[in-house]
Amino acid sequence: MAENNPVIDRTDRRLLALLQNDGRAAGVELAEKVGLSPTATGERLKRLAREGFITGYRATLDPVKLGLNLLVFVEVYLDKTTPDAFERFAAAVKRAPEVLECHMVAGGFDYLVKTRVADMNAYRRFLGDVLLALPAVRETRTYAVMEEVKTDGALPL
Repeated sequence: MAENNPVIDRTDRRLLALLQNDGRAAGVELAEKVGLSPTATGERLKRLAREGFITGYRATLDPVKLGLNLLVFVEVYLDKTTPDAFERFAAAVKRAPEVLECHMVAGGFDYLVKTRVADMNAYRRFLGDVLLALPAVRETRTYAVMEEVKTDGALPL
């Protein structure tokens, strides 16, 4: 762990793992599973949230049932790699609701964007109307996902 991060013990890690699996787990249930009182468990959870280990709670939705059938990853190449270009691109991409994730990467391109849309026609509209209109975008490469193999996203605790 980085020096700036507070230290957490095995019980904290167990609580975090349980919450990753079920964010709606009741405090009493968590307490039983880690062998602490509900009060002690509640205090640990408050501390873990205060120290930034827990960053929020949300429901995991089924994208297909919501009509968002196509998952796409896009390599984004900027026309220049200056701090100003990076800042302008990052600020603009944060305002695009279709963008699920965006990561600046080291390697042959500048950003990796993850988006989910209804179908290829919707992606084409997103590409032309949103992604290519972002500041400093020079080029993109698209990778449509054929099969989602692992999507649980849980951190290895």
